[in-house]
Amino acid sequence: MRLNATARVKVWSALVAATALGTAGLVACSGGDEEPRGVTQVASTLGPGEGMLNLVTLPGSIESGSSDPRVDWVTPFEERTGCKIGLKTVQTPEEMAGLMRDGNRRYDGVAAPPEVAGQLIAEGQVTPVNTDLVDGFKKLEPELRGLLRRDGRQYGVPYVWGSNLLVYDTRAVPPPASWAALFDPEAGAAATGRTSGKLIMRDSPLAIAEAALYLKGKRPKLKIRDPYSLTPEQLKAAGRVLAVQRPHVEEYWERPADAVSAFAGGRAMLGQAWPYHVDVLTRASRPVQGVVPSEGVTGWMDAWMIGARVEHPNCMYQWLQWTASPDVQQQVAEWTGVAPANPQACSGDRLKPGFCGAYHVGDRDYLDKVIFAHAPTRDCDGDSDKNDCTDYAQWRRTWIESTKL
Repeated sequence: MRLNATARVKVWSALVAATALGTAGLVACSGGDEEPRGVTQVASTLGPGEGMLNLVTLPGSIESGSSDPRVDWVTPFEERTGCKIGLKTVQTPEEMAGLMRDGNRRYDGVAAPPEVAGQLIAEGQVTPVNTDLVDGFKKLEPELRGLLRRDGRQYGVPYVWGSNLLVYDTRAVPPPASWAALFDPEAGAAATGRTSGKLIMRDSPLAIAEAALYLKGKRPKLKIRDPYSLTPEQLKAAGRVLAVQRPHVEEYWERPADAVSAFAGGRAMLGQAWPYHVDVLTRASRPVQGVVPSEGVTGWMDAWMIGARVEHPNCMYQWLQWTASPDVQQQVAEWTGVAPANPQACSGDRLKPGFCGAYHVGDRDYLDKVIFAHAPTRDCDGDSDKNDCTDYAQWRRTWIESTKL
């Protein structure tokens, strides 16, 4: 049953956001100098479930009926596979990465956002996935599957995705064509007081990428190519843009419901938001629209990854198959208000056509235009010989200095 707009807002207030198997088991490696102790090699075949599965997620990534008895894709999995889920819910990406690095803990899997996924891969804290053991993997969006491939190995199974739009109140703001409407407020509508103090931004270091997109067109001499791979000079320039913007910002939102409330209550007229916000607000008859600025849009993907010290590999692979299936993807999409990674969730009568259109599910042309987030690293554009870019720690410091201090 599709949740109405009011119910979905309540859902978001809690957020920040099987098939038969073969035989045999994973081969554990002894752990060398370049790998965390107890790290396992990629699986070749699988055996019976071990009866337990320990997962790490941000709030709302999986539901067991505790929030709403009608929303539960955990209990059916446990009943079908015999794998009892132990869930560790964290509040921040930093906490998530810290748990997966902890050599004294053995988490089987993690639902990782992009800033966590890239770090875990680089640090050897996750195990490559044998996609031949994940039925339905090839049904997932090809663009999303490619985001977690490194050196011919797959390091995660796409779960959900979304894009970062420029959202505006149609009664107060003319249709914006560029990110300049948000990042150059003193030259735009804010100069007349129209939107000054009524801008909203995601409270995330990765939001620096939108400022970088704006600068890519505004200051071509900076030579920004990838908004997630910035040199110190480029990052400093983006930080200055955010600092100038700060007096005009009403709220840096953490929970998606906060952005909904800001627009619904008239506290926001223009901001950085998701298709989810446009969908919820328009269904509630609020006059908002979302646009793709001329510079393009960024996006994100959460993916399930296997921990380097996985203790219950067979149950983990069954979970990967379960969460990639169309029926579970449909439940995840309706509950969380994000796009499913499996476009088959929109086949038949699983999801309403309006939902799939609003979230661009299966829209390859749209997906090709999205610049998907990755963890910023010192390696520019993935080139290990060019270590003159900035890493996530530097992005986080710049974000705090530009928006908090």
